[in-house]
Amino acid sequence: MQIDIDVKRLLCPMPVIRLGETIEEIAVGDTIKITATDPGVLHDIPAWCKVHGHVVLNIVEINSEIILLIKKDKKSLIKTYKF
Repeated sequence: MQIDIDVKRLLCPMPVIRLGETIEEIAVGDTIKITATDPGVLHDIPAWCKVHGHVVLNIVEINSEIILLIKKDKKSLIKTYKF
């Protein structure tokens, strides 16, 4: 399944927050297509995915829009505990 998120005209950190909220709702292996206009997502979202164990499948820039395709990976099931 693929979910589309429109975060155009939203600035950091909102695109990452919306991704985090949405990724919690989908199954491992599902994808999220994010359409953004903030160029910060080119760094922020891949960094967030790396930390949380998800995969950036594709990044495309068309005119002033940035489209990212993110796959929820099974590594994201690992929980971090604070003591």
